[in-house]
Formats: sequence, C-alpha cells, structure tokens
Amino acid sequence: MPPFSVEVLFSQARLDSWLAVGLLVAAGLYLYGVHKLRLRGDAWPASRTIAFLGPGLGTIAVVTLSGIGAYDTTLLSVHMVQHMALSMVAPIFLALGAPVTLALRTLRKRPRALLLGALHSRLARVLAFPLVSFGIFIANPFVLYFTGLYELTLRNGFVHELMHAHFIATGCLFFWPLLGRDPLPGRWPYPARALLMVLSVPFHTVLGLTIMQSQTLLAGDYYPSLGLRWVDPFADQVTAGGILWAGGELVSVTMLGILIAQWIKQSRLEAARIDRELDRLDPSAAGGLGPLHG
Repeated sequence: MPPFSVEVLFSQARLDSWLAVGLLVAAGLYLYGVHKLRLRGDAWPASRTIAFLGPGLGTIAVVTLSGIGAYDTTLLSVHMVQHMALSMVAPIFLALGAPVTLALRTLRKRPRALLLGALHSRLARVLAFPLVSFGIFIANPFVLYFTGLYELTLRNGFVHELMHAHFIATGCLFFWPLLGRDPLPGRWPYPARALLMVLSVPFHTVLGLTIMQSQTLLAGDYYPSLGLRWVDPFADQVTAGGILWAGGELVSVTMLGILIAQWIKQSRLEAARIDRELDRLDPSAAGGLGPLHG
C-alpha cells in the first residue's frame, strides 16, 4: 500500500461492495417513505431527510467505501477514525432522521403491527434501557482492543465486516433513545440523558490515554508484519489513541449541546401548551399569568 494521503481517498475508493448496495437500499426506502407521505398530503421535515441521507448514511459511505475503508486494516489511526465515525457520528444523524417514525407512518397494517411488536418487546425494552445501552457502548471498545478480538478482525474479512455493523448497531442503541426522535423504549428525562453523556466522557479519555501510553502494540505483530517502511506502528498507535480521546470528547460535547437544545425546545412547547390550556379554562386568569410564562 502506498502512503496514506488525500489522493488515496479517491484512488482507493470501492463502490462494488455489498455495503454500497445496502446504503443505496436504505436511502431508497427512506426517500420512498417520504414520497408516500407527500402523496397523501402529509408533511415530513426536510431537516430529517438531510440528516439521515447526508451525515448519517453519507458518513458510513465515506469511511467504508473510500480510501479510509481501504486502509482500515493497514493503519490503526485510520481504523480509529472509522470507528469514531461509525459508532458515534453516523448513529446520531441516523437518529435525527427518525426512520422508525417514518416507517410507522408509511407501512401497511401488518408490517406496522410487526414493527410495533418488536419495539414493545421485552428484548427491546432491555437493550434500549439507557444504563444497559450505556454499558454496552462503553464496554465494547475495551473488549475489542484489549483482547485477541481486534487482531481477528484484521485477519478475517467476514469478522471485519461484522465489526463495522456492530459499531453502527451499538451506536444506534445508545444514541437513539437519548435523542428521542423515534418512539423507542427507554427514554429518560432530558437531565438524565445529559448526565449520561457527561459520564461517557471519562471512559473515552481513559481508553484513548491507555492506547497512547501502551508499550504493547494492539493486534500483536500484525502491523509490523505488513512491512510498511513509511509508517512507525508505535507512533501510529499514539496517533490513534489521540484520535479516540479527542474525537470522543468532541462528539460527547456536541451531543450534549443537542440534548440541551432539545430540552429548551421541549420546555418552551410545554409552556405554550400550559398557556393554551389556561386560555381555554379561564381567559382572565391566563391573561394575568401570560407574562410569567413568557
């Protein structure tokens, strides 16, 4: 492999994989659902469509089908960029696209009943419970990088692809109930959701610093065995740990900002609802209380 550069992001791109087909199918189904809503006169926010197709599916495409995907078994630092994108960036925007809500509004009666049954199943309630999804989300990278599992993903193509799907699934499992766009079980009040995001920051810091300071290479002798003269595996591992540390904090702070913005919006909507209720019950009393709510 030549040295990693901006040029290889395009020259090493691959569009003939099963993942490219899957992304196109997901985008097509989403757009078809939006089309069905518009045909019957229902509105669907354009911001949701943009979030799902752009930084949602688009992020997955960039880090798996471009040169980043070609080098994810060559450089640990490139793999770490991919890890962060698949587990923390793409799931947030997929959740903001509210695909489950779109499906419930467009599916026919029987498929809709099946989807509702899955959402209200005991397994869904357990997995979507914030403390459970938080534990899975936090424990995953420690299990992956400090066992022989990571080396297996580098040497076995099928397991490597499963790892990609696992990153996306665990990220969705953690972030979707927190964002609350879809009618999923396990949604906590906004203060508790924000606290959960704050608690996730130290774990990324510890993991990133541990990888940076480790005197043992992740995946054993795999990276030295590639014989790449243009990269030092130990220096690349330090870079990878820094990406994990800084990227985890950046995404966590951004996610915290999104939650706070949603919290403020909900509070305003609730205040407006109370005002309308007071207007309906007692216009004179509502008139006196209006400035307080404002």
